[in-house]
Order: sequence, then C-alpha cells, then structure tokens
Amino acid sequence: MKLALARIVTRDVARLTAFYERLTGTRPSGNDKYLEFDGPGISLAISDEQAVRSHGIALAAAGSNQTVILDFEVADVDAERERICGFVTDMVMEPTNQPWGNRSMVFKDPDGNLINMFTPLANTQASRA
Repeated sequence: MKLALARIVTRDVARLTAFYERLTGTRPSGNDKYLEFDGPGISLAISDEQAVRSHGIALAAAGSNQTVILDFEVADVDAERERICGFVTDMVMEPTNQPWGNRSMVFKDPDGNLINMFTPLANTQASRA
C-alpha cells in the first residue's frame, strides 16, 4: 500500500491554491475544481467541496478538519518563519525546540488546516531555545 497524496477539500479552491503555491513554491496542475501539487517532496491535492459531493462523498466538509496536521520538513524553520510572515495570518506555535529532536512551528492555512514545519535539530548549526 502507498499513500499517493493528501487532499484538502475547500469551498475556495483559488484562495487555498494561491496559499499553497506561495507556501511550497510549487505550481499546481489541474483546473478550478481539482488541482495537484506534485514534485519532489510534495503530493498534495485541493478539491472543490461541491465537486467532491457531486461524486458521492457527502461527508467531506470544507474547513472542518480538527484531526490532521500536514508536516513539512524544511532546511531552516526559522528562515521559513521569516519567509511566510507576510501571508500566514494564523500562527499557532512559533518556532520551538521539541523534546523529540525537531525545531517546529505550527500554523493554519486559510481554511484552518494545521501545518507543522520542522527542522531536525541535528541539521541546525546550534540549538535555539
């Protein structure tokens, strides 16, 4: 078994696509109802809520995720914090060293989905508090 990609269902495909394009630096392919970001290190899709429902998946409700976190490993989480400060408006946790050996920050996308960006502390020059 292989997890092919993660898909986010939304009421505003254009807004969420613009956010993830800016976040990942990856251009998606698709249309105004379904897009995929596919490249080295990313397999993410965005689907229109009404299109998903029209295909019989009535339980997919945009903006209601309270259980899944998208984890992105990055080279320098502090540099990423500076880069995203102009368009990420809902920061949940500023960059912090975690006891399991990562420096992480958590924020929400425009639909409220949680995103964790992290850098393994072994990859950093020095631990930051």
